[in-house]
Amino acid sequence: MFRNQRVIVVMPAYNAAATLRQTHAEVLSQEDIVDEVIVVDDAGSDDTTAIAATLPRTIAVRHERNLGYGGNQKTCYRLALERGADIVVMVHPDFQYTPMLIPAMASLIANRVYECVLGSRILGGKALAGGMPIWKYVANRGLTWAENLLLGAALSEYHTGYRAFSRGLLERVAFERNSNDFVFDNQILAQIHWLGYTIAEISCPTKYFKEASSINFARSCTYGFGCLSTGIEYRLARWGLTSNARFRPKQPAGFQSPAVAPPDSELAAR
Repeated sequence: MFRNQRVIVVMPAYNAAATLRQTHAEVLSQEDIVDEVIVVDDAGSDDTTAIAATLPRTIAVRHERNLGYGGNQKTCYRLALERGADIVVMVHPDFQYTPMLIPAMASLIANRVYECVLGSRILGGKALAGGMPIWKYVANRGLTWAENLLLGAALSEYHTGYRAFSRGLLERVAFERNSNDFVFDNQILAQIHWLGYTIAEISCPTKYFKEASSINFARSCTYGFGCLSTGIEYRLARWGLTSNARFRPKQPAGFQSPAVAPPDSELAAR
């Protein structure tokens, strides 16, 4: 608990057996802030689910078929809400992002300063020193510039996988309407910005190494075009030229859902 609020860390996993234990150990080292960890294995081919099932304070879930990174996040957030999370922190289990920042991110939400907090690899200027490939860095900066222009925002990056959300925010944002692919990350931030929330950022050191997950150049290009498409959709909707259901909230402000829909039948929990 953090200020009497239940903190659940979610880990969308795919072939993360090599780094899961290390990441999990650091997550639970955070001054007893984290109440529970949810690991969702997106039908990988290694022992991720079996390892997760042995870890303390952990719910291990496996998709029967691969749903994609966005589909994995949808399962993570549904389960976290179902299990009573007040604060949900997403940490990749590949140890690219240090879990040591969980207390800072949770604090900003628990103290009602922000509803969404990102761990930015760009703030602090150490992304390249941490091993980010130059082509990824250039693409990150270019896409971020374009997205800030289209959304009217001022984020340092949109592409980090280290994020924290309040329960109230996840109950309002229609994340189920987003893609099951990597562009989900971009779409949910556009939704949050549309609803008028300020998205906070804290500096996060970056680490790139052999076991850290990373999409290849071709998938990165697809993701990049998806991000630009999201920004254009946002701008056209903001100008009133189109109507996009993605940007409509699930419920009006102040609504408190009495129940959260259970995960779909694609899941098999262990």
